[in-house]
Amino acid sequence: MSDAASPGDDGTFEQRARLALVWQDLVTPVRAIAGYQDLILEQARARGLAELLPYFEKVLVAADALGRLVGSLLDPAAAGGDDPLASAQGRLRHDLRTPLNAIIGYSEMALEDIAGRSDAGELASDIERLLGEARSLLDRLDAIVDFSRSGAAASAEDPGHLVAGLLKTLRAEPEAGRAGEVGHILVVDDNESNRDLLERRLVHEGHTVVTVDSGRKALDLLRMEDFDLVLLDLVMADMNGLETLQAMKADERLHGVPVIMISGLSETEAVMRCIEAGAEDYLPKPFNIVLLRARINASLERMRWRQREQRYLAELKVEKEKSEALLRNILPAPIVRRLNDGETTIADGFPAVSILFADLVGFTPVAARMSPERLVDRLNDIVTAFDELALRLGVEKIKTIGDAYMAVAGLPEPRDDHADAIARFAMAMMAALEENNAVDGAPAFQLRVGIHTGPVVAGIIGHHKFIYDVWGDTVNVASRLESSSTPGRIQVSEPTRDALAGRYRFESRGLVDLKGRGPTPSFFLLGPG
Repeated sequence: MSDAASPGDDGTFEQRARLALVWQDLVTPVRAIAGYQDLILEQARARGLAELLPYFEKVLVAADALGRLVGSLLDPAAAGGDDPLASAQGRLRHDLRTPLNAIIGYSEMALEDIAGRSDAGELASDIERLLGEARSLLDRLDAIVDFSRSGAAASAEDPGHLVAGLLKTLRAEPEAGRAGEVGHILVVDDNESNRDLLERRLVHEGHTVVTVDSGRKALDLLRMEDFDLVLLDLVMADMNGLETLQAMKADERLHGVPVIMISGLSETEAVMRCIEAGAEDYLPKPFNIVLLRARINASLERMRWRQREQRYLAELKVEKEKSEALLRNILPAPIVRRLNDGETTIADGFPAVSILFADLVGFTPVAARMSPERLVDRLNDIVTAFDELALRLGVEKIKTIGDAYMAVAGLPEPRDDHADAIARFAMAMMAALEENNAVDGAPAFQLRVGIHTGPVVAGIIGHHKFIYDVWGDTVNVASRLESSSTPGRIQVSEPTRDALAGRYRFESRGLVDLKGRGPTPSFFLLGPG
């Protein structure tokens, strides 16, 4: 294996590039001529126009000769002489005219033979198209193969201008500090010489290499050891390369390992099947080491970028989970889901919920005698206990304001037993506070609770430090019931008492004067009945 000419070999590379550009300009019309010729032959045979067949069989011969001449441009050595470019230019100007003139001549005779025939419309149209391509190519032939455009400024379409631009790009210095990727590579080939040669080449490039002689051994090793890339021979005895590749892509753990197929079999179908099966690339034997190096580097770089992407996605997932967990601590879970689904305005009406307000009695004077740290610790213990009860009983905490606590049962997801849930929550709060008061040295607090049942509106307010809040007369009445209650008691409204009737015991307070509402029947909740 020998290294190909590099972009730095100016003479050879420029000749190759110029010939490739000429080939590019010639091959499109040549292929069009061949394509129309095939269509015309098919139509002539299908319509029984035997008299046209000799013309287009000769056109076929001329088109094949034309294609071979154009194809030879990709082999600079075929040009011969000290100056392959000048030799190719002279040969093309002379040799291409012969098949082109033959194509034009025979096509014109065929067109004359079918002139005036009513069934020749599409066939005549195709012959005209073929003639148009051939005449156009003949007219432009000198311009296409003219490499001696000195004395005039090169246009943007001039091959010399295009080659100069390409050379300038290829000669550009690589990015500072940018080196070829190195990796841990598995070579799979049942030929010992091939394995040894590849291993030595790759180790020289800085890679670490492991070799195996079969597809089955490769699969076993891949399941035990991590590799950055696999170079996989296609033709092997026990398990061919395509079968090995398919087994890798079917294995979730091995699916992401990049694979470059290396084989002496270069047919299009083999390449296509390997790429469809998931190969990164396909390199025919005997391979060019420069091309192999470039493809290995490209595969490793793509793999590194995929790994970086996966790390970033994993980090984003962790951060998203953190933010959602924080959001769920602030907002009800159903509301978080709706926000994540894109809702920007959330406001819902609920015909029946039960609202609780609770307040620590005597908190302010006790707080004045405590250090800030001790005060916050104590309040945090109490509120945390209330929060755990709310979570366990399916009650939605709305907010705390100082030493006051607000909760609702029946939203954001409606439930028929909202009054029962809030009653159990209130009694559990009383019990939790008694336990907290029993802690050695802890100041004793008492809880005052008010509950009311009725309709509300709930939704999100604000865009910065937003909250989920509840509004309506039901909220106001529950707050007034709490402020007019007595320490250690749970005061409920008549609608709440009615919702709990038969399951709980109550003590009537008669009429209580509630601010903004006037005399209102109220009851103390005593416990389950």
